[in-house]
Amino acid sequence: MNISLFLAKRMSPASGDRKSSPAIKVAVTAVALSVGVMLAAIAVVIGFKREIREKVIGFNSHISMYLASDAMEEENNLLTMTPTLNQFLKEQPFILDFSLELSMPAVLKTSEDFKGIYLKSMNGNHTAKFLNDNLEEGHIPDFNKESEREKIVISRIAANELGLKAGDKIDTYFINDNIKVRRLEVAGIFNSHFDTYDKVMVYGSLGLIQNVAGLKENQGTSVHITTDDDNKIDTYTSRLQSSIIEALESGLLYRHYIIDNVRNQGSAYFSWLELLDTNVIVILTLMTIVAIATLISGMLILILDKKRFIGLTRSLGASIAMVRRVFVYLALKVALIGMAIGNIVMLALLYCQDRYHVIPLDPEAYYIDFVPVEINWWSVLALNAGCFIIIYLSLIIPSRFVAKISPAEAMRDNE
Repeated sequence: MNISLFLAKRMSPASGDRKSSPAIKVAVTAVALSVGVMLAAIAVVIGFKREIREKVIGFNSHISMYLASDAMEEENNLLTMTPTLNQFLKEQPFILDFSLELSMPAVLKTSEDFKGIYLKSMNGNHTAKFLNDNLEEGHIPDFNKESEREKIVISRIAANELGLKAGDKIDTYFINDNIKVRRLEVAGIFNSHFDTYDKVMVYGSLGLIQNVAGLKENQGTSVHITTDDDNKIDTYTSRLQSSIIEALESGLLYRHYIIDNVRNQGSAYFSWLELLDTNVIVILTLMTIVAIATLISGMLILILDKKRFIGLTRSLGASIAMVRRVFVYLALKVALIGMAIGNIVMLALLYCQDRYHVIPLDPEAYYIDFVPVEINWWSVLALNAGCFIIIYLSLIIPSRFVAKISPAEAMRDNE
């Protein structure tokens, strides 16, 4: 039987007749606040990184495939989706979806204003889902239907600048060898709060752009590839490049392709997101120091308050090590109460924020109009386990103060 643990369970942190001493209340509050702040920091950073990552990927693609400059067709850098290339991509186990992509500069013009944009084809499930998640007005057209091929999806910024709403029609001037005009209908309006992209990106059907550019149905500028895990994009990029080289050597493919991914295309954003990890480390370190400092001070006050207990147990033959363990367990008891309160309160707040978006943000500064959070249970468990271990180790040294209290003096002081 662990006598130290038994005594710690039966003892109250209170002093005398009080229910709880101020020092213990401060220690519990400090631990609860520290754990709560650390949980919030991790949840917000994970949520923020997820939101920005999804937006960058949404405007690009996991992996993009281009025709190499030494293999470009004479008139343009056009990529042809041949049956061989189509089958090659289908055989890659990590590719979930791929589609031919084509973009073209154009000008949207009303009777009073105009705006230069890039009309980009929306020919895959990935882009359609992203736009639908950020849709504010109208609907996302099904470009497989002939009746919807003359429709486009524009950003809220473009809609406000040109005074457009869903259902309006606008003259679109395509800038190619010859200027061509199409009167297109605004089917939907999206708002990603990513002004860099929102200002210039407009989405339409692949067939529309191919028709204006005079291209065949299997021609485009790149292949938009979606993988089964966006955390392995770099690995999949290398695997796809190696597979292409092997296919070229075996004669399966006869053109060389360049492979790029969203990490390179949005490198500035991903580098910025990596800097957020440093902020989390600083917050975790500071909050851990606060929790440890208050617990150590609380333990020292407990030792002074329980001098009679120390004298009594020592006079009955208890060793210094056993008494030290009693106070370590007692301090851990206080720490666990604080950790439980911090977890319950903060997880409840994070759940409310995740579901109802109570706390807003300025989208012009943060690209998001609410504070994003993500409760990662593995991170929660790791944080609590780490805090408990660090607190336990930090309490061993101040518990040595017990050895400086003489049993005779302790009993005499409490007579």
